[in-house]
Amino acid sequence: MNETPQDPGYIENKEKVKNRLRRIGGQIGGIERMVEEERYCIDILTQISAAQAAIDKVALALLDEHTRHCVVGAETPEARAEKTEEMMEAVGRLLKSR
Repeated sequence: MNETPQDPGYIENKEKVKNRLRRIGGQIGGIERMVEEERYCIDILTQISAAQAAIDKVALALLDEHTRHCVVGAETPEARAEKTEEMMEAVGRLLKSR
């Protein structure tokens, strides 16, 4: 397991993924500033929720790319089954963190 293909499934969207992650980093910095400025708790929680949603969106995009590139593109049925199991374990970890 954990054998990675030459190129990751998201390779064609790498810059898009990086830009999303940079925006999320900016959101986190904004939350930190809100705490520093002693802003209203509910406003901070709202921004935390937005950051979590943005992270989830990146995770779903990566899962989609993984499914299309690594799972569907696997060369053998055994490799496809292995990649599917690997993906489902990743989904389980994502859901468990909720």
